[in-house]
Amino acid sequence: MSNLLKILFTVVLLSLVIVIISQNRHPVRTLAWILVLILLPGLGVVLYFLFGTLKRKDRLISDQHLNQLKEEVTKANSLMLRRQVPGGHEDLATLLWMTNKAIPLAGNDVRIYTTFDEMITDMLEDMDKATDHVHFEFFKFEDDAVGRKVGEKLRELASRGLEVRVTYDSAANISRHRFYRWLRKGGVQVRAFLPVVLPFLTTTTNYRNHRKIVVIDGKVGYLGGMNIAERYSRGIRRGQWRDTHMRINGPAAAELQTAFLVDWQFCTKRFVSGSRYFPQVESCGDSIVQIATSGPMDEWKVTMQGMIRLITQAERYVYIESPYFIPTEPVMMAMKNAALAGIDVRVIIPYHGDKGILVPLASRSYVEEALIAGVKMYFYSGGYLHAKTIVSDGTVCTVGSTNLDVRSFEQDFEVNAFIYDKEVARKLRDAFLEDMNNSTRVSLEQWRKRSRWEKFKESFARLFSPIL
Repeated sequence: MSNLLKILFTVVLLSLVIVIISQNRHPVRTLAWILVLILLPGLGVVLYFLFGTLKRKDRLISDQHLNQLKEEVTKANSLMLRRQVPGGHEDLATLLWMTNKAIPLAGNDVRIYTTFDEMITDMLEDMDKATDHVHFEFFKFEDDAVGRKVGEKLRELASRGLEVRVTYDSAANISRHRFYRWLRKGGVQVRAFLPVVLPFLTTTTNYRNHRKIVVIDGKVGYLGGMNIAERYSRGIRRGQWRDTHMRINGPAAAELQTAFLVDWQFCTKRFVSGSRYFPQVESCGDSIVQIATSGPMDEWKVTMQGMIRLITQAERYVYIESPYFIPTEPVMMAMKNAALAGIDVRVIIPYHGDKGILVPLASRSYVEEALIAGVKMYFYSGGYLHAKTIVSDGTVCTVGSTNLDVRSFEQDFEVNAFIYDKEVARKLRDAFLEDMNNSTRVSLEQWRKRSRWEKFKESFARLFSPIL
């Protein structure tokens, strides 16, 4: 019997190796998984099914339904469609359209937030003014003082007869079932994205919905890096929590609506559409905004490709902020090429992580490579940096949920706004420069003086980059 089991296990192992090879992944990743299966045959099989399977054949929504939602967007905002964007960024806008059907929409008023308290105050005020529906989607929606305050508002809106829909990432909120039951009892429609019972016993655990989206009456939207949690207001042990979020008032809220409804259908298997969710919105400002989404089930790595294009087309400067710095090879090459070409490339990251040690260690393993190419690297010292922004040449910028790491680019569901507006770009540039004043610049000479033990820990942590 034992011999038969050994034969069966060997067949399974060889079959997995053949499957991995036939998927045409990056050679390094292919070889890495094969080595894991060979060196750790039992554990390796488990790890592969948890973290190594590809989901690109699955779909969040059918092309038919997606096209229907996009038609609703264009029908309601026909006068605000922009085939050309200012500042010579037509290639970026075209890229996002071709890979994601992201529609550039004019007439938006964009408000940038660098503090949580200001953002949540405005969001609750906007929600209180809602007359038809509120759609609410967050990676983390915690059961604390802030979460309860927001939850009370959602329950109040539902009691007034509004449609209130909430989605949350199941793996990130595994212990908050009582809180979500409380919301449901208050009339709120609540669904978990990729629900899991035991987080380490499902192949979808490694795929997380990292998006932060709020849509109010199809006219006002919020997105960015902030979750719903008390620590965003009071900070953490190392100091104030520094993040960036944004409010969109105008036609581009319709594209945030599309992103939410796609996720809602995936969660509920019910397609929601119609003019009540895509009302006609008059021009509210001067910003052209393009909403781009990405996820492991997509054909293209949309946000990564958009960021690469944003970096490579820079003529004067590129300023980047990210809490995690584990770039893919194409992103790292884009930054290095820009710096080597004389572009002022600056990156601010935290030295310490918000949790655990592997992520900050892995992030530091990429610092020397960037410094050698001339990228100016800074460690934020004013608290904990969680902002996810890129601004280039004072004409274009992006704000969203996407970190500069492998997980965001390849495993998580993300949403970013690409904004073509000098005033918004200026505000993000000013925020970056203020953060830079609260950061410590690292020189190549100084960085190379780290101990061999520190370098080894960083290199070891880097091995786990795809799943961090």
